[in-house]
Amino acid sequence: MSDDGFGELGLRPELLAALVTLGYEEPTPIQRESIPPLLEGHDLLGQAATGTGKTAAFALPLLSRILDRPDRRTPGALILVPTRELAVQVSEATHKYGKDLGARVLPVYGGAPIGHQLRALERGVDVVVATPGRALDHISRGTLDLSALQMVVLDEADEMLDMGFAEDIESILESTPEGRQTVLFSATMPGRVDAIARRHLRDPIRIQIERERAAAGEAPLVRQSAYVVSRAYKSAALGRVLDVEAPTAAIVFCRTRDEVDTLTESLNGRGYRAEALHGGMSQEQRDRVMNRLRSGTAELLIATDVAARGLDLDQLTHVFNYDVPSAPEAYVHRIGRVGRAGRAGVAITLAEPREHRMLKVIERVTGQKIAVAKVPTVSDLRARRLEMTRSALEESLVTDELDEFRVVVEALAGEFDLMEIALAAVKLAHEAGGPTTDEEEIPEVAPRPEREQRAGGSHAGGPGGSHSGAGRGGSGGSGGPSGRPQRSLGADSTKLWISLGRSAGIRPQDLVGAIAGEAGLPGRQIGAIEIADRFSLVEVPESAAETVMQALRATKIKGRTAAVRRDRGHRERG
Repeated sequence: MSDDGFGELGLRPELLAALVTLGYEEPTPIQRESIPPLLEGHDLLGQAATGTGKTAAFALPLLSRILDRPDRRTPGALILVPTRELAVQVSEATHKYGKDLGARVLPVYGGAPIGHQLRALERGVDVVVATPGRALDHISRGTLDLSALQMVVLDEADEMLDMGFAEDIESILESTPEGRQTVLFSATMPGRVDAIARRHLRDPIRIQIERERAAAGEAPLVRQSAYVVSRAYKSAALGRVLDVEAPTAAIVFCRTRDEVDTLTESLNGRGYRAEALHGGMSQEQRDRVMNRLRSGTAELLIATDVAARGLDLDQLTHVFNYDVPSAPEAYVHRIGRVGRAGRAGVAITLAEPREHRMLKVIERVTGQKIAVAKVPTVSDLRARRLEMTRSALEESLVTDELDEFRVVVEALAGEFDLMEIALAAVKLAHEAGGPTTDEEEIPEVAPRPEREQRAGGSHAGGPGGSHSGAGRGGSGGSGGPSGRPQRSLGADSTKLWISLGRSAGIRPQDLVGAIAGEAGLPGRQIGAIEIADRFSLVEVPESAAETVMQALRATKIKGRTAAVRRDRGHRERG
């Protein structure tokens, strides 16, 4: 390892050896900036996007500091993450780094048998990687002893707050020793994240890492574009864009699990190898899906934001937004999964006419242009398929052994012209690659004028979307007990009645966490929440209402099963 690489950062020799084995050569900017101050024991507040190398930035110094403890019966470090997938990913990476040091790392998350976690904690672990809800569960049981904790890491802090974990995080931090080292990483730095940092970090080192931009004169690493299409034609438009783009591996982001399932079925019917990923699946099912994608058995992952949070797939070439994300930060999170490590990537968004304005908001926030293109026509598709046939034949001519087919050509050459034989062969090869015609033409639609959008009173991000105004210091209502803004979603929303309230210990963040985690609906798309003694009311987008009701009926909130239906103006209110 070179002198200007990891060797100069002060890491233990065993960790340097592990990095060499894993093929790491040079630290990323976030690793170079974070590791030295963390090794010195400073608290740290880091802002860096997904894919910049944050896990190694905190895991390597963490392992350097906690494994020489005289008593290793209780955990020396706790890493909090928003989702089970990220818990598994961070746990696996930390285990690989610390394997030669005998590091014992345990992922702790909901949806998995608690018995294994209890036994592992009883035997003793060095690092616990946990989702906030399950960590708090173990703390209340007395099975997670934080008394000897030396370091706490909050990874993807903004996402944990969006999922309603603010109060859980506060409770966990209050249970940790006063002298612990605290590290907070977040892709964005909204006021709520900054407030947690002010309360719980001591004179932290502040680091902000931008994604590496292409050098002057170079093309951007992520090609960003959008297609404006009416909702009735979105599935057909996505299929056609996929046919033209021909991605090696891609994620398609959807808002709800029902949308994920429907779109997965549609794309499989079109001949793609698509897999669904959402909160209604067991961990075993999710693991199988990810293994298929990593092995190349599947080429498309159709997922909700929450289910795909934290996934890191090196082979991804494309990210598709089936809807415009409800906030610029979500867009940045999504497209950050491609264009890494100098590789080119593609980000494509399907926007309904009313969502066109949100694309402009994203452009202003990110400082990057999103080119609006026309949906490929049937003629475009035919031309693209012919080009793919030509490329396949060219590759075969250059690389394949063709002598065994010579006898066929020579036999036909006695009766037919060689050009005619070649044309027939090309026709067969082309038809073998799929149908030569597509469905009817997809009609062009113009973006809705901004005057019409304002007159209609819609939010910038469509139903449930909000990037400013009500609910962020505007006139959208006051914050609830958890400090969560109470905002109305407008006309395209509905209220759900849930048969659990204050008497069951229900808090706004419990409902937000359940809806985000089980229905795949981002916290930003959940509106006003009203909690009475015996029931609660939650405002959600009309398009997601059925999905949310089904998800909540199939899960437990605070350990209890709830009845869920559309609100009918219940007399108990007030």
